[in-house]
Parts: sequence; C-alpha cells; structure tokens
Amino acid sequence: MTIAGSDSGGGAGIQADLKTFSALGVYGASTLTAITAQNTVGVTAVHEIPTDVVAAQIDAVISDIGADAVKTGMLSSPEIVATVADGIWRHGIANLVVDPVMVAKSGDRLLRAEAIATICERLIPLAAVVTPNIPEAEDLTGLTIATDADAQRAAEAIIAMGAKSVVVKGGHRDGPPTDILYDGQRFLEFTTGRIPSTNTHGTGCTFASAVAAGLAHGLDVPAAVQQAKDYVTAAIRSAYPIGRGHGPLHHFHALWPAL
Repeated sequence: MTIAGSDSGGGAGIQADLKTFSALGVYGASTLTAITAQNTVGVTAVHEIPTDVVAAQIDAVISDIGADAVKTGMLSSPEIVATVADGIWRHGIANLVVDPVMVAKSGDRLLRAEAIATICERLIPLAAVVTPNIPEAEDLTGLTIATDADAQRAAEAIIAMGAKSVVVKGGHRDGPPTDILYDGQRFLEFTTGRIPSTNTHGTGCTFASAVAAGLAHGLDVPAAVQQAKDYVTAAIRSAYPIGRGHGPLHHFHALWPAL
C-alpha cells in the first residue's frame, strides 16, 4: 500500500507508486493524503485530506486486503504524519518504507516545515527503510552533505532516530549517482552512470515504491534497494518527453518501448 498524495500529472505520488507496484508484480492499494494540481512545470494547488478520512483508508485496506509492505510519500502536515504513524503502529506494519517527500521536482514545497520534527519523532522510528535524497537528509538531520563521509554521518543520524536502515540517495551530488545504504552495522554503495535527462519527475516516489515492492516479494533490504536502483535507472533511460518541464519516468519500459 502507498500512503501519499495524488499527482494530477501522473508522474509522481500515488500514480507513480501504483505504476511501480504493477510493473514489479505486486498488487497496489492506496491511502490518499492530499490532492495536488500538478504537472511537469509545477504545483498550483494542494488540498489536504481530513485526518479521519486518512485513518479510515488505512483501516479499510489493512482490515480486508492487508499489506506485505507499506510506502509513505507526501504527508504534508504534522497532523497527517501523526495519523499515518498511528495507523502503521496500530496495524503492526513491519515493512514500512518512508520516503520523506518535502519538495516537488519543480521546487514547490510539499511538506510544511513544522512537520519535519513529527516525521523524525513519530514515523522514522517505525521504518524498515528511509529513502531521503540529499536535501531531505539535510533537513532531517541538520547536517550539510557534500561528501560520502557527510552522507554516512547523515545515515548514522537517521538510524539513531530509530529506523532499521536508510538509503541516502546521491542524485543531487555531482558525479555518478551513488546511493549509500546503512543498516546500523555496514555501509553499502549502489552506483550507476548518470543519465542526461529532464525526465526525472517522480524518481524518489518510484524508488521508494520499488523498494517496498521488493520487500513485499520477500527480498532483503540490500536486494530490494538494488532492484529499485536498476528499475529507476532503466525507467529514466527509457523515458520519453511529456510536458514542458521535468517529465515522468517510463514505468512500464519492460512491457512496451518508448515510441
């Protein structure tokens, strides 16, 4: 199940999550936290879903369908973060992937600044995997990240918040996009070549959803992260132009090629 916001442009959020689940062979359910008016250029409006409706969606899915893994994305407010954390705890969800979505690819903010502390205190301690990019890791930890050593320190700080493992993604740094996985005992690096492309809208949502799909299939965390890295890389490489800004990935590249 994905617990996230809707992207009317179809490239990120709930839409990207469900596409990723389907492409990787798992059934996807959803809990909607916010509706955004959004395209490849920017976000023009946000409507938050009332917290009682957010909680009801979680309960409805888990009580009937269940969830082998849950992924969170845009949670918007401290109240929504707390509601989601309560639902995850109430249902004993073990395979929780937290993507601390803060800013859209266009630069528009999707998380209120005052909600960051609630994520750190309430949600991250429940996470099997946290998947911040560099700016998100900096906001979560208060650290400046410029080197591999900085990324490792940020990973250690997030583990200290209670997460079982964390992937500090390297796409915002110069050079090859190297992601650093830390589980409290060892660091592992996942590197690919950088692909020149403007079709990167939804990469974070897609990566976290791919990790969740791997966990649902029974993969361990390193294998799930490797699968996610491979999937996102291929989806960027296969993407085709949509819109006038940052276009989406090609989530179904394995099923049909770009024209």
